[in-house]
Amino acid sequence: MKKIIIFGNSGSGKSTLAKHLAEKYQLSHLDLDTLAWNNTSPPLRKPIEESALAIQSFIDTSEQWVIEGCYSDLLSLITAESNEMIFMDSPVELSIENAKSRPWEPHKYESKEAQDANLSMLIEWIKAYDTRDDNFSRIAHSNLFKAFKGNKKRYTSNQDLNQL
Repeated sequence: MKKIIIFGNSGSGKSTLAKHLAEKYQLSHLDLDTLAWNNTSPPLRKPIEESALAIQSFIDTSEQWVIEGCYSDLLSLITAESNEMIFMDSPVELSIENAKSRPWEPHKYESKEAQDANLSMLIEWIKAYDTRDDNFSRIAHSNLFKAFKGNKKRYTSNQDLNQL
């Protein structure tokens, strides 16, 4: 039974890998971006308790799953329920390239134009991965990875994914 969590910087390939694994193994797929934020402008994080309830509901109704996102605070709530962890630990430059070439994400943006309008902000966010010290930082992700005692993998390039 597969219960996988995938995390890393924005643009690191989390969603692409999660979609691939969901299709390959018939897993339910949850993108944490869909439940971590209030629909406000500017967007504000939901209380962690509210997001945790939504994640638990997903887990309770899914026999096998893959959950992905950059939220180490949310992912740390479910590491005990997962049996595999994948850290998309790509260089910042690769994450920026991936973000520039990503297809439209209709579950996040009403149009490709709206997504592209957000690209400059996203690139600045990606660039700060190594200097931030929040739940979205490389240090938080590294700590989450180190603490996990189960089956875990760390990918540092898109080429690493060719083995899957």
